[in-house]
Amino acid sequence: MRFETKAIHTGQQSDLSTGAVIVPVFQTSTYQQEALGKHKGYEYSRTGNPTRTALETCLAELEGGKYGLAFSSGLAATTAVFSLFGQGTHIVLGDDLYGGTYRLMEKVFRKWGISATYADVDDPESFERSITAQTRLIWIESPTNPLLKVIDIKRLAGVAQAAKVPLAVDNTFASPYFQNPLALGADLVVHSTTKYINGHSDVVGGALVVNDEALYNELKFHQNAAGAVPGPWDCWLTLRGLKTLALRMREHEKNAKYLAEFLSRHEKVVRTYYPGLEGTRDYEIASKQMRGFGGMLSFEIKGGVPAVERFLSGLKIFLLAESLGGVESLVSYPAKMTHASMPEQERLKRGITDTLIRLSVGIENCEDLKTDLENALLDS
Repeated sequence: MRFETKAIHTGQQSDLSTGAVIVPVFQTSTYQQEALGKHKGYEYSRTGNPTRTALETCLAELEGGKYGLAFSSGLAATTAVFSLFGQGTHIVLGDDLYGGTYRLMEKVFRKWGISATYADVDDPESFERSITAQTRLIWIESPTNPLLKVIDIKRLAGVAQAAKVPLAVDNTFASPYFQNPLALGADLVVHSTTKYINGHSDVVGGALVVNDEALYNELKFHQNAAGAVPGPWDCWLTLRGLKTLALRMREHEKNAKYLAEFLSRHEKVVRTYYPGLEGTRDYEIASKQMRGFGGMLSFEIKGGVPAVERFLSGLKIFLLAESLGGVESLVSYPAKMTHASMPEQERLKRGITDTLIRLSVGIENCEDLKTDLENALLDS
């Protein structure tokens, strides 16, 4: 089966008891056992729930993996991965990454005795140089948040394999429709399912997908023991959104590419970041490992912070809000929103300037979106 068919049918067989064609919401906390230790596969909904199983099965299939695990948020999924390692261990992370991941590493896991090095995602060899005898994980995003940099996953997987260190890829921006890191040699795929997978800005969730059974069992143990699992309604809503992922991603990409080309030519825009713009290193890598360029883009404008504030206040369709990946278009100011927890010096060193604006391009009419940006830029 192809992607669109898998998204609608994998793990979602008609209900055996009623014939319902949509997976039911199994709104239960516990399950009757036929006898002591004898049950029908479920005991307690923190450990497992049929609605969650359907979501996990479908996500694993779409990512080309054997095992899927759903969590209550993307950061809960990230926490599960980082929690595999103990005091004295070391993690290498790409330096351009979500501010929440940076905060989790710096404010939580450093206290647990785990150290970190941030490798320059523009320099593939910097990852190799950052690996030590204590390194237990390489963690990247591709495309990255917020500068939309694309990392050669296959090349980095080779580095990780040579060092016998697992590679985790946050695939949130691309979604499984445009990219499958496991097929490129990664060991773990991470998602904030809040974003494109759900796609309607009404659920918070996360997911992990792996192929290795031993790694899955470790993560599954953490999922159950720590308990940061989504409820059945969240799983059901995410599964519903997943059915239209292919359709939505094609529209997101079409609109984002159109707007990126418009912004790249605008006199008030200093620089546009989008992997679908030809003539860049990111475009070359993305063309090799992705089937599309996604719906996220960032750009810097002239005029400093006052111009940013005027631009944001001038938008009518783009909504100023956290998050991304919904059908509606959103605008974010990384310096004060997604990356506010990153110290200014660190943020600026990574290229996240005070004039950087990030767009999550929705599936509205592209001409309406262009007009909205055009008018706001005129007023900035």
